Amino acid sequence: MTTDGRSSLAERLSGIDEIECVTPDLNGVPRGKVMTAEGFLEGRRLQLARGVLLQCIMGGYPPASFYGSDDGDLALNADPAQIHRLPWSDSPRALAICDADELDGRSSGLSTRALLKRVIANYAARGLAPVVATELEFFVFAPNSDPQQPFQPPLGLDGRREAGYSAFSVASNSGLRPFFEEVYRCMAALGLPRDTFMHEMGVSQFEINLLHGDPLLLADQTFLFKHLLKEVALKHGLIVVCMAKPLAKTPGSSMHIHQSVVEQDSGRNIFSDAAGEATPAFYHFIGGQQAALADFTLLFAPNVNSYQRLCHPYASPNNACWSHDNRAAGLRIPASSPVARRVENRLPGADANPYLALAASLAAGLYGIEQELQPSKPIQGVFEVPDELSLPCTMHAAIERLKRSQLARELFGSEFIEGYIATKTLELTSFFDEITPWERRVLAAQA
Repeated sequence: MTTDGRSSLAERLSGIDEIECVTPDLNGVPRGKVMTAEGFLEGRRLQLARGVLLQCIMGGYPPASFYGSDDGDLALNADPAQIHRLPWSDSPRALAICDADELDGRSSGLSTRALLKRVIANYAARGLAPVVATELEFFVFAPNSDPQQPFQPPLGLDGRREAGYSAFSVASNSGLRPFFEEVYRCMAALGLPRDTFMHEMGVSQFEINLLHGDPLLLADQTFLFKHLLKEVALKHGLIVVCMAKPLAKTPGSSMHIHQSVVEQDSGRNIFSDAAGEATPAFYHFIGGQQAALADFTLLFAPNVNSYQRLCHPYASPNNACWSHDNRAAGLRIPASSPVARRVENRLPGADANPYLALAASLAAGLYGIEQELQPSKPIQGVFEVPDELSLPCTMHAAIERLKRSQLARELFGSEFIEGYIATKTLELTSFFDEITPWERRVLAAQA
C-alpha cells in the first residue's frame, strides 16, 4: 500500500482501536485474528495457521497431511476495498476481509476466496467477465438455548408467534421492523446495496436480493451480509439461522445464484445475439452446469442438513434439468429481456460458502463454453427427472461423487478437493456419532 493509501486509510479508521482481520474458511465462516489499528496501519504481517482454512464446522481438523504436515502459517493480506468500520459495534471497531496467501506471496490452494479469484481470471483470459447476483434466504428466530428443542419465531406484536400465514406479507405484526431497520442502516454503512426484500414461504423466513455485479464483490457482500445479520440479531435479542433446513415441514433456505457473462471490452451479454436470441455460448454454459452439478453437489450443499432441504424438492430442486421460468428445475432461466438473459442455479443452500458456490458454478459454466457442451432439452411443466440429471441426495453420496471427480481436481486443484473431502468426512462422522430424537422415539419401541 502506498504512503498516500495508508494516510487515506488512517483517516477512514480514525478512532478505531481494533481491526477484525478475517478470511472465509472452507465453510464460509469468518476466521482470523483481531489486530490493533496501529499495527494494521503500519502494515505488520499477520499470520494464521494453514489448518484453520480446513476447520470443521463443529471444531477440530482433519489430519495435518491435508494442510501441510508442519501446519505452517499463511499470511492474511487485507483487501483495501474491503476494510469497513463496523456499524453494529458499540465500541469503535473495524473489519477487513483478507486473502490467505502463502508466505512466498502465492495464493493458498486452500483459500476459497483465492479459488473464486482464479475462476474469474480464467474468464478474463478469454476476454470475458462473469456477472452474478445472489438471493439469500434466512430465518429469524427467538433465542434457542436448548438445541433439543425446535426453533421458534419471535413473539409478534399481538403476543403470538407466527404460524406460517405470512408469506409475502408486508405487515408489521412480526415486531421485527426495528431489527430490519438496523440491518438496512448497517448495510448502507458497509456499502451493501440491496434490491428487493420479502417475507418468504417459511415461518419467520425472509429473503434479500443483492444487486448483480462482479463475482468477488458479490461473494464479499454475501459473506459480510451473513455476518451482519447474526451480529445485529444478537443486539435485538434474536438469532438468525442460515441453515438449509432449520424447521421440519417448512421450506428450506437457499442461496440462488444468477449468472451471465459479458465481453470485457464491450460489456455485451454473450448469452444474447444482436437479434435478441439465445447464443451458442448460452447453451454451452448450461451444458457445463449440467455436466458438473452432480460432481459439485457437496460444494453447494455442504452439510448433513443441506440434504433435508433437497429431499423436499418444492422450490429446492435436486436436479440438473433446465427450464424457462420453472422453479422445479435446478437451472432456471428467468423471464427477462435479452440484455439480462441469465442462468439461475437453484441448488446452493443458504449454508453454502458464497465464494465456493460462485467459484463452482462459474467454473462449470466456463467448462461448458470451452468444451462447447450441449445441454439436454429444456423441461417445462410437471416432469420426472431423468437418471442422468439427478443429483446426490445424501451427504455421503455427495462425498463419494466428489471423490471420483477428476473434473473437480482439474478445476480446483487436488489440494483443495482432498482437504475439503477430509473435513466433510469428519463432519459426517461426527453427525453419525449422535442418536437423534426420531430414532429414540420411533425405533426404541420396535427393537
